[in-house]
Amino acid sequence: MTVLYAHFHPLSGGALAEETYDGLLALLTEVTPVVQALPPDAALLDVRGAVRYFGHDPAQLATLLRVRALARYETDCTLGVAANPMLARMAAQDGPPGAVRTLPDDPERVAAFLARKPAAALLGVGPATARTLCSYGLDSVGRIAAAPPAVLQRILGAANGRRIWERAHGIDPTPVTPDTRALSIGAEHRFTTDELDAAYRRRALLALADGLGARLRENKQVARGLTLTVRYADGSTTTRGRTFAEPTAHTPVLTSTAYALHNALGLQRARVRSVALRAEGLSGAELAVHQLTFDEADDKARRVEAAVDRARARFGPGAVGPAAALHVA
Repeated sequence: MTVLYAHFHPLSGGALAEETYDGLLALLTEVTPVVQALPPDAALLDVRGAVRYFGHDPAQLATLLRVRALARYETDCTLGVAANPMLARMAAQDGPPGAVRTLPDDPERVAAFLARKPAAALLGVGPATARTLCSYGLDSVGRIAAAPPAVLQRILGAANGRRIWERAHGIDPTPVTPDTRALSIGAEHRFTTDELDAAYRRRALLALADGLGARLRENKQVARGLTLTVRYADGSTTTRGRTFAEPTAHTPVLTSTAYALHNALGLQRARVRSVALRAEGLSGAELAVHQLTFDEADDKARRVEAAVDRARARFGPGAVGPAAALHVA
């Protein structure tokens, strides 16, 4: 496999608009149909077929995509080229934004590249897992790779320990899965300064979940799951997702799921630059089945939600909303 990881950066310095992101994804499909969206501002491409078709090596294709993104959308991009999605992502993040970085498919070069990385740089190692590994002296990818698999399995559990050991050796069998952007919608909040306050991040998540729920109901859609992406001060990201018990557009469900995903990261003193939510697996609300309950609070919440939707439809989206989400900057 030959994979490109593309991370987009608007020249304006602001957040990437959703319509611009859609256009950039369409641009990528001009090179290969195997494009996997990684909202809100990244994507993966499998370019094995494109290399043969265009007669260019992966780095040349990456340079072409960067030039086109700049010309058409005034958006620069950082591109990593490697043998699998994890290595391509890590290659792209190995330096300042706006470049094409290639990691050769050579075991020795890959091992040397990974050895100097901190444990948190590995895909699937969030802040909580990184702290656990560091408490055992496994604070770098090189040390994790040198540890026996059985040790990691005792520390992290059988499946996760084996997976982290494989990734420390540059092994990532995850395929690039083409997806349809129309099957998801998302929103991002960028803080004016890197945010340390977990309560303030929760207020931002509340505002995002409220907005997503309103958009879903307005479009008569429901989502099967929710994905949270947290971007840190150093530009790295953590993404976590959860599938709902039943497809929904109910704001309290979206909000509680966003809170649970955020709490599970155990960020504590992490400096957070932005948070993003994406409702995944959209389908028509008419096809969804809601399990009836005798919960009066849930019944009341849904009646209030319907009243809020009517007020917004009449007076505009800012007419009413959660008090806790006001003045989120």
